Amino acid sequence: MSERGRGQGPLLLGVRHHGPGSARAVRAALDAAGPSVVLVEGPPEADALVALAADEGMVPPVALLAHVVDEPGRSAFWPLAEFSPEWVAIRWALERDVPVRFIDLPAAHSLALRDQGATPDDPEGDGEQGAGQGEEDSREAMRVDPLAVLAETAGHDDPERWWEDVIEHRGASGDAFAPFEALGEAMGALREEYGDGGHERDLVREAYMRLQLRTAQKKFGDGVAVVCGAWHVPALRTKTTVAADRAVLKGLPKAKVDMTWVPWTHRRLARTGGYGAGIDSPGWYGHLFSAPDRPVERWMTKVAGLFRDEDRIVSSAHVIEAVRLAETLAAMRGRPLAGLTETTDAVRAVMCEGSDVPLSLVHDRLVVGDVLGEVPDAAPAVPLQRDLTRLQRSLRLKPEALERELELDLRRETDAARSRLLHRLRLLDVGWGEPARSMRASTGTFRETWRLRWEPELSVRVAEAGVWGTTVLSAATARAEADAIGAPALADVTALAERCLLAELPDALPVVMRVLADRAAMDADVGHLAQALPALVRSLRYGDVRGTDTQALSEVAAGLAERVFVGLPPACAGLDGDAAAEMRGHVDAVHAAVGLLEDDGTAGHRGRWHSVLRVLAVRDSVAGVIRGRCARLLLDDGQLAEGEAARLMGLALSPGTGPAEAAAWIEGFVGGGSGGGLLLVHDERLLALVDGWLTGVSADAFTDVLPLLRRTFSAYESGVRRTLGELVRRGPAGAGPTAAVGTAPPGFAPGLDQVRADAVLPVLRLLLGTDDADTGSDSGTGSGRGDNDLVGVA
Repeated sequence: MSERGRGQGPLLLGVRHHGPGSARAVRAALDAAGPSVVLVEGPPEADALVALAADEGMVPPVALLAHVVDEPGRSAFWPLAEFSPEWVAIRWALERDVPVRFIDLPAAHSLALRDQGATPDDPEGDGEQGAGQGEEDSREAMRVDPLAVLAETAGHDDPERWWEDVIEHRGASGDAFAPFEALGEAMGALREEYGDGGHERDLVREAYMRLQLRTAQKKFGDGVAVVCGAWHVPALRTKTTVAADRAVLKGLPKAKVDMTWVPWTHRRLARTGGYGAGIDSPGWYGHLFSAPDRPVERWMTKVAGLFRDEDRIVSSAHVIEAVRLAETLAAMRGRPLAGLTETTDAVRAVMCEGSDVPLSLVHDRLVVGDVLGEVPDAAPAVPLQRDLTRLQRSLRLKPEALERELELDLRRETDAARSRLLHRLRLLDVGWGEPARSMRASTGTFRETWRLRWEPELSVRVAEAGVWGTTVLSAATARAEADAIGAPALADVTALAERCLLAELPDALPVVMRVLADRAAMDADVGHLAQALPALVRSLRYGDVRGTDTQALSEVAAGLAERVFVGLPPACAGLDGDAAAEMRGHVDAVHAAVGLLEDDGTAGHRGRWHSVLRVLAVRDSVAGVIRGRCARLLLDDGQLAEGEAARLMGLALSPGTGPAEAAAWIEGFVGGGSGGGLLLVHDERLLALVDGWLTGVSADAFTDVLPLLRRTFSAYESGVRRTLGELVRRGPAGAGPTAAVGTAPPGFAPGLDQVRADAVLPVLRLLLGTDDADTGSDSGTGSGRGDNDLVGVA
């Protein structure tokens, strides 16, 4: 220990976590003091792992991960970047063979305390963070932000900017200890004023730190250096008894935990990334720490390189002018060095021509960044993680923080293996890859597109999934079997069967199929069966392209289809509006699924399905939206002549049908983005029927059906709507009120059929109890309306 440190107790280096200025100051202070041991704020369980920080394969940013042994989801992270003072202190000690220890509250206690409702406190932006952890607004409002108070006291309204000017942009000075002494005094004044500042758990942490500090002093004397958050420095200087500190720690809950190193990212170091590490611009801070000199010039050069990679024209003159502008802005604003605000303003003005659009690219790629750390193989890991790492290497799928798109051709062995791995990980809730829509014009099942991005918390997901097996294959198989047995609905089981085929899990598929067959046999709800069929049929296609035996799957699919065919007509009767709309979706799904099923000769699935559609299209008890949809599906499949379709529309739009029911039929027939607009454009008979019906709707009824009609026709493309408007305006033959006199739509006679109208008179007399004279006086009007209705029905 230097003379400066002798006889003065331990060297307390209070820092701001992930601060490049603090990191440089820590390194200078340690060089000047030469301590015999370095104590670092962090979980003591990591002492056995600290030596790995010197491994060549350890590349920050990384994080210490602690999780409860039997519940990996109960976890916490301690992120460390290259510019973190703690990381600098650890590397300094390891390079000089100086012992280094962690002295914060053990993770065994902190995780157990969090389960009891306590939350980690982090006034300076500590790295300790629980996965998915939040803070209540009321508690947050009561907590003191030390940097904000100090900045306000100094007359600054921006704590980040004040800290940059005072610490991060501060040059080297002759006294390596001066900044820590000044910051310690400032924090001491704050602790006197605010006590724990609303960070109640800090009292427990600091009691444990003092005990560890005493232990180190007994062994190493005054040669002890402590690197911790500046907020804790006054508490470590406080004179307390061992008994008092032990009393604070008495009765703390404890959990059994494991700890390891995991890769971290710059994006997760940012507050916006979900783990509040105390900085908004890790990429910028990393640049400040790594730049040996002229940081502004080097930063502008990076920005120019990024823009050039994106095919933007940026010359050396742009860089020179941007540097000059940034330095001028810093001088005008009284700053010692151009900071992120000045460089951003200069880039916007000089390189982006005042636009924030390209500037957002700079923020995403450079200010925050997509740097992903690396952890050596020697780091402890669950067996599942080791198997995943092996597969990633063999398939050349390197985890990356930057999102990228991956196109797979399943006809290639390597791509097929990649697809299997990604699908198996999705079964295990390890969302490394998400299926995406391909930009290529291909509908074949042999091609897949994935969007990949490795997030640090996926390491926790892998640890959680380790309870299912030691390899990706065995874990995915066990998870699929368990999910099948516990699936709440039939559709969930069929979807799982599809995923098993995609992931190629031959051992899990028999269990899933057995559960599927049992559920299908017991489930009498046609809606459930209709929901389950599409996924089952898609599975058959996936099985074909992957060479999987799908015979059992095919048999279940065929049986399920037959049950749907039998049960659908009665299930569609007497439905209200919402139920009818839902059933219409089931009809569409079944129609698409049947189109993929292979027919068995002339009496195949398609023929049976078309028969069901015909029954639904003409049955009066079926809701209009379903009848209209069935008629349209038959027309599209060539099973319904255009004249017959016009006749069905005429029946649906006849005066005997209520306006709401007629509007629902129109929605089913020409709505739902099914190309109904083009159908009306090219078939003027159908357009004339719709237009004629619409002009005959009463004012009161029109108000009721308008929302339904608007929903139907607003889905058409603007060009189609314009063409329809022009056709109606000019009145094509047989369309609208300008149609030729004497013509009638199909299904209606041009005039009154007196013979058929008179045939109903005896029945009307009997029903109404009237004499011949009364009936005759109204026969023209009554028989006329009745005749039209009867002709339409006939």
